[in-house]
Amino acid sequence: MCGIVGYVGTQTATEILLSGLEKLEYRGYDSAGVATIWEDEVNCVRAKGKLSNLRSKLEHLQSPAQIGIGHTRWATHGKPEEYNAHPHMDTAMRIAVAVNGIIENYSKLREELKQQGYQFRSDTDVEVIPHLIAQFLKEEIAFGQSNSDSVFLEAVRKAVNELQGAFAIAIISADYPDELIVVRQQAPIVIGFGQGEFFCASDTPAIISHTKAVLPLENGELARLTPLGVEVYNFAGQRLKKHPRLLSLNPMMVEKQGFKHFMLKEIYEQPGVVRACLEAYFNTDWHPGNSSRSPINIGLASEFYADIEQIHIVACGTSWHAALIGKYLLEQLAQIPTQVHYASEFRYAPSPLTPNTLTIGVTQSGETADTLAALAMEQERRQGREPKYQARLLGITNRPESSLGYMVSHMINTLAGIEIGVAATKTFIAQLMAFYALALDLAYSRQTLPLENLEDILKGLRQIPKEMEATLESQEKLTEQLAHEFAETQDFIFLGRGINFPIALEGALKLKEISYIHAEGYPAGEMKHGPIALLDAKVPVVAIAVPGSVYEKVISNAQEAKARDSRLIGVTPVKDGEAAEIFNDLVPVSFVDELLSPILTVVPLQLLAYHIAARRGLDVDQPRNLAKSVTVE
Repeated sequence: MCGIVGYVGTQTATEILLSGLEKLEYRGYDSAGVATIWEDEVNCVRAKGKLSNLRSKLEHLQSPAQIGIGHTRWATHGKPEEYNAHPHMDTAMRIAVAVNGIIENYSKLREELKQQGYQFRSDTDVEVIPHLIAQFLKEEIAFGQSNSDSVFLEAVRKAVNELQGAFAIAIISADYPDELIVVRQQAPIVIGFGQGEFFCASDTPAIISHTKAVLPLENGELARLTPLGVEVYNFAGQRLKKHPRLLSLNPMMVEKQGFKHFMLKEIYEQPGVVRACLEAYFNTDWHPGNSSRSPINIGLASEFYADIEQIHIVACGTSWHAALIGKYLLEQLAQIPTQVHYASEFRYAPSPLTPNTLTIGVTQSGETADTLAALAMEQERRQGREPKYQARLLGITNRPESSLGYMVSHMINTLAGIEIGVAATKTFIAQLMAFYALALDLAYSRQTLPLENLEDILKGLRQIPKEMEATLESQEKLTEQLAHEFAETQDFIFLGRGINFPIALEGALKLKEISYIHAEGYPAGEMKHGPIALLDAKVPVVAIAVPGSVYEKVISNAQEAKARDSRLIGVTPVKDGEAAEIFNDLVPVSFVDELLSPILTVVPLQLLAYHIAARRGLDVDQPRNLAKSVTVE
């Protein structure tokens, strides 16, 4: 959840650390800090709140230090106060550590270290780490290793072997002023390679402006960075041969490019994301006459699909909503029974083992702790069983270089590009496109969909980008006007049915995430089974009504809400008198087939949430208590 940046080289470290932390603040912004080494001392400056507070404290502190670590925090153990901010230091103030993750056995270690005289200044779990390293350094020196060029690395290696949990760590010491040690265990950390300078970061946006040559560490690895190079070891101390790779990311992708917020920029990038997915996943020259080749190109071999009888999807948050639409598509198009699970629940109450089961993990970052753990559990419990019960895992992610990429052998890259806004927008659309491609590929291979119907769906998908652009153009001012009227509203209800029920959930989530307004999404037909008691003139209702199998039902459910004095907002392509008469406010979208409508109907809900939050004067890109990548349970 937290963000780590580290640097060793020939440039002044502080500004590099701060600019890197700015790119990682989406990972947490409860507090921030930097630690550098200059004149045989560790200089640590920390501040409560957002990174701007730290920058203000550093304005008049000119340090030429050329090595340092920085951290932006999402609080787990300990309140978001300055004394809990990272980096944390040992009692002698010679070692500084920045950590992303949780140390599960910290309580036991803390008591042992206290008995040995170590002083704790915070409530955090990670403060045990600098004290542990200091203890092992003492032991190394006592055994005559003080002249060894690996004594610091060895002390860190021994310390991390005492830790239980999921963590990534960056460490510096005033006694080893040219060394930056980096550790990974179940939390992401990447090393960047420059000319006589090296970087580490929790995510690539922090270093992309300095280098495109990167090496993601794997679990159970640690690395020593010096101005002379990088050495990588496993936790047993064995030297490893590793090779960096080049990123294809453009530094401009992490800039606002004239938009007020990253979220608004990313909403407007969605037509381009759909075009990228269409180009990558769908063979544009396919038609029923050349049906010998698949219309879909997601790189999954026919053997991978063979004999699939059931699909389980594990996901969290917005990815879970995308998975619900995936379930609809997989069942209706490919005729495969599909279950969607909260990854955090699946870990502790998995479904009974069934044969020929495909398990799909959906995570934007590829680092979501619960989703990774659910997939790992599924892999472990099926290991060694007869072939039909063995694990068949597929990942859907925006970051194929992530932990998920190392875990699963089959992957769909959602091609959304870097998303900085904490509330997911374009990555949700990209996940939907991945599910459309997967469901159509399975339908084609299983022959569950007439080729003419398949061709119609493909034609409709190719029209989506321009229809999204039309929706964005028409809805920007309209949703902004509505936001003026609803900025003080306390409760919202979102209704949908069929394939658009998950869009009601997603619309409610977006509003909750960035405007802090209580909002709930319901299947429209379930309102009268309890939730209708919530309705009155103070509770507006947003209904997604798309012509198709459930249109009349949604209209009927909306009228029930209107009869309770709720103000009705209709997200609908219908502009006739009936819709105008029923809804107090119309938010029209382009007409597309009901099966494809979620890609369009979510857009005005994203805009509405954005404009309400902006109208309320809230931080749209960094909503309180949230982080982009949830790397702890």
